[in-house]
Amino acid sequence: MPVSPKLESHPSRDPRRIGLFGGSFDPVHNGHLLVAQAAQEELELDRIVFIPAAQSPFKPGSFPAPAASRLRYLRLALAGRPSFQIDDQELRRGSPSYTIDTVREYAALFPLATLFYLIGADHVSQLPKWRDATDLAMLAEFVAVPRPGHGESTPAPAPFRVRILHGIPTTVSSLQVRRRVRARLPIDLLVPSAVAQAIEKEHTYTN
Repeated sequence: MPVSPKLESHPSRDPRRIGLFGGSFDPVHNGHLLVAQAAQEELELDRIVFIPAAQSPFKPGSFPAPAASRLRYLRLALAGRPSFQIDDQELRRGSPSYTIDTVREYAALFPLATLFYLIGADHVSQLPKWRDATDLAMLAEFVAVPRPGHGESTPAPAPFRVRILHGIPTTVSSLQVRRRVRARLPIDLLVPSAVAQAIEKEHTYTN
């Protein structure tokens, strides 16, 4: 089972291409896994790291499920996938979560690696508003994940480098999962079975 890695550098076996996948993962669903798989294949990533956020600075009025629950569901979903890892540093830092802090840590620890940061295509235009945007643009290349209603031609705002992920399209969203749980509708085809069972047992989204 993948666990939150201790960020330790071992030059002889350090990854050279690392994908960073941030988000609330509230909860993680099959769409997230398909996106990660597509990114790993298209970008030839040695590792892709899921980084659950404590709180998005762009959603101050939105409160995700408890960090412990979201982290536990990620561990269940990624079990048996050694190249998919979890880093809980943003949860440990507390809210709000700023991408630049995480990217700087990876850039310092793996100075020879190329960093790719996955982002929803609908957020690309907002990148210049992110904290320390100029530094962020220098440290990582962004990978835009197309979403329903958003085309693939979103221009990259200077000085950001943005490429489009052309992999497996999906319309699954965490909001859709939460709504189905509250409506007492099945979610077993939307999330990994172990995650569906845990959500049902813990009543995470019904309270």
